[in-house]
Amino acid sequence: MIACAEPQMLTNSRIARQATEHSGVTSYRLAGDCMASSSLLVGLISDTHGLMRPEALDSLRKSDLIIHAGDIGNPAVLETLQRLAPVHAIRGNNDQGAWTRALPDRDTLKAGVHTIYVLHNLAELALDPAASGFTVVISGHSHKPAIRTLNNVLYVNPGSAGPRRFTLPVTVGTLDLLSDRCEANIIQLI
Repeated sequence: MIACAEPQMLTNSRIARQATEHSGVTSYRLAGDCMASSSLLVGLISDTHGLMRPEALDSLRKSDLIIHAGDIGNPAVLETLQRLAPVHAIRGNNDQGAWTRALPDRDTLKAGVHTIYVLHNLAELALDPAASGFTVVISGHSHKPAIRTLNNVLYVNPGSAGPRRFTLPVTVGTLDLLSDRCEANIIQLI
């Protein structure tokens, strides 16, 4: 088991983002109890490998926050996504170079009652998400979109939004964080 960093607080601001540094972690504070009456729409994307498809941007356009689950491939991908919403990204196994040094290999985010754990390769999960209090685990790496629930934890892999791999679909995902539950969807792009 590994210890998690202090979760980052997210807001449904449409996003009243108040960035503060604490041990190199950006914090977000809730502007009131926004999770009590509305939802936070999180766009999920992974394995772009340097390709930012217009279809992916269209599918993520209404996101309040975007999580990139690694294998970004090029910092321009993150810059483009940042024009839509605040982006939290982690480093994937193919992310190399100086620009990737600032990216964590895992991330923990908190939005209202929900705590989200993000890592690239689910096979490297070295903690018990349910025992650790996580509501959602986001991963990438396999290029295979998947949504499943295990021990009351929602596991979401948005698949790959980058170059098509074999016969796998090209996809992104969404995560709707409500005050009493989470709902995930996979969106096939092409």
